[in-house]
Amino acid sequence: MAATELFEVVTGGGITTPQGYQAAGVHCGLKRVRHDLALILSATPAACAGVFTTNLVKGAPVIWTKKVVKKGIARAIVVNSGNANTCNGPQGLADATRMAHLTAELNNLSPEQVIVSSTGVIGMPLDMAKVEAGIEMATKALSRDGGPKAALAIMTTDTKPKEIALKLELSTGSVCIGGMAKGSGMIHPNMATMLAFITTDAAVDHNTLQTLLRRAVDKSFNMLSVDGDTSTNDMVIVLANGASGVAVTSEADLSLFEKGLTHVCVELTKMIARDGEGATKLIEIRVTGARTEADARKIARAISTSNLVKTAIHGHDANWGRIFCAAGYSGADFSPDKVDIFLGDEQVAAQGMALPFDEDAAKAILAEDHVIITLDFHDGDAEAVAWTCDLTSDYVRINSSYRS
Repeated sequence: MAATELFEVVTGGGITTPQGYQAAGVHCGLKRVRHDLALILSATPAACAGVFTTNLVKGAPVIWTKKVVKKGIARAIVVNSGNANTCNGPQGLADATRMAHLTAELNNLSPEQVIVSSTGVIGMPLDMAKVEAGIEMATKALSRDGGPKAALAIMTTDTKPKEIALKLELSTGSVCIGGMAKGSGMIHPNMATMLAFITTDAAVDHNTLQTLLRRAVDKSFNMLSVDGDTSTNDMVIVLANGASGVAVTSEADLSLFEKGLTHVCVELTKMIARDGEGATKLIEIRVTGARTEADARKIARAISTSNLVKTAIHGHDANWGRIFCAAGYSGADFSPDKVDIFLGDEQVAAQGMALPFDEDAAKAILAEDHVIITLDFHDGDAEAVAWTCDLTSDYVRINSSYRS
């Protein structure tokens, strides 16, 4: 384990690191070769929380799962990739319902305790014969070692799986938080912005879990953009089954647990940005000294969605004017003549004006695979961080042939 200040990051950990969870990932034929159906199962009923896409067009699985989360208890998560089951009318809802009922039947639980999720092409009927066979295969393959295959099975244009787990020492014992996510394109900060599933063996009630998740998402997934498109199927789900026997109730424990949950969300966010379609680098935008947190968030998000900024960084062009321009149209209130701008540790603008700087040093900073942009507004104490990636010709290539 690699130690951090507040918790331990579990090497090779993921969705089944917390006690009481099994998972599986299988290939059922929705995709040509790769794994395409995942199943996660809690040994006991778990408190659940979720946040969902704000897109008016919602996939059938989102409609089903919102009802499950509203009741606050779940035991299973079933996910297919390769088909979003969106814009399929009544049949789409029937298919999402069937996924929940079959998962429940095979695992001896209630359909109302099954989270359903789908990702992939919009507007194509789901091949339920393959999905049903996949659910049966996944049920038989469930194990404590199945997390990595489950993480593979939810991928679409992702080039790598995204997993993390932490161990936290609370006042009455240790708990774990594990997570996995998928996302590479159609990513924009408007609630959840991809699929992410998180488990914990801590005992946390539904209402508290929902509050903590929303706050964690606001600091992570809602500050992420790859291309400015908000998907129809986005969701972030957390299950808390209490298998550790440790309840999170005191203020100190709740604070530490929230930090752990937020860290999991932030690290998954970075993995998604780094794996953006066609991306060659992770871009981190840090805003400090803003008047309000709302202003800081507006500025960071505007810069993260600027195609001009993203292409300049891809070309290693220290064109800080594009960064300042995006801040200016963000809708935030600030004094332009106070702003300092840095690329890495190289200051490129001071008090809103150009500074003589080392172009070669700046170019070398932009050539790295993790680029940090910092803007100090000298207007207050508020700050925010957003994440994105560079925009490349490969993004166009991938999305011009997505269905084929």
